Amino acid sequence: MTKTPPVTLDDVRDAAERIKGVAHRTPVLRSRTLDELVGAEVFLKCENLQRVGAFKFRGAYNAASRLSPRQLAAGIAAYSSGNHAQAVALAARELGSTAVILMPQDTPRSKREATAGYGAEVLTYDRYTGDRVALGEAMAAERGLTLIPPYEHPDVIAGQGTAALELIEEVDGLDTLVVPVGGGGLLAGASTAAKGLNAGIRVIGVEPEAGDDTKRSLAAGRRVTVPVPRTIADGQAAETPGELTFSINERLVDGIVLVSDDEIRDAMRMAFERLKTVIEPSGATGLAALLTGRVRSPGRVGVIISGGNIDARRFAELCGD
Repeated sequence: MTKTPPVTLDDVRDAAERIKGVAHRTPVLRSRTLDELVGAEVFLKCENLQRVGAFKFRGAYNAASRLSPRQLAAGIAAYSSGNHAQAVALAARELGSTAVILMPQDTPRSKREATAGYGAEVLTYDRYTGDRVALGEAMAAERGLTLIPPYEHPDVIAGQGTAALELIEEVDGLDTLVVPVGGGGLLAGASTAAKGLNAGIRVIGVEPEAGDDTKRSLAAGRRVTVPVPRTIADGQAAETPGELTFSINERLVDGIVLVSDDEIRDAMRMAFERLKTVIEPSGATGLAALLTGRVRSPGRVGVIISGGNIDARRFAELCGD
């Protein structure tokens, strides 16, 4: 008896209908310069232009929109380093609910202020000593809130997969899909959509070198925990893959490659100078993997640019001479 996957292509398609007209259908960027640099036709799915500046709004809204009126009236909780925080805050506002968000103390100020700006109450913790899952679950239980985790939730994963669904619908014949991976929700949703539409497509995840928990886990055949990553890619600073996301990625993903912080900076700088687009570090890892040759494909390559939430000062610190 075949076990039904926790998230299916139909789930992603249902999510696409749910978020239609609320989330943006983001543009696909092309560049002859980029094509020449990497020796392939490259299609960048610009989730840096999504609402809240990241793909996270897709999953947050899909999950929140499925809550009951009673749950929405009581409020929503989340824990996040930034983009999921903003996404849940905005989703709650769109649905007439409220949100309380637990964020690391060292979250970039722009992300913390944006989360509060969407109307959420922001609480902080030390990511190097505190367990955000335990703290978030305790806070939600104490206040009677419904917790929407950043990736370990079928509705969140299905929502994230709509980014890949849109890209593949728009671009025929993709040979490879390159996806940043932190906790694994975007990769799980994207691989579900991609493999569901084209079993032969190659799906590659990209992690920062300091946070290679998914690569190690896939190699070991089980979830592996690494020390809290110290990387400029704060959105990918996961210690271990989610149980649900790993179960999907282990089955569908073809490989994981790593990029250094310096390579991420180079990709951010190239996107700014040559593509005229701003990408945050976590959003630039897929592009970095192409520019460094870690991902090679002579055909058509789709890359999900997962986010662009970085303020001018931080961008200058990372990419200035």
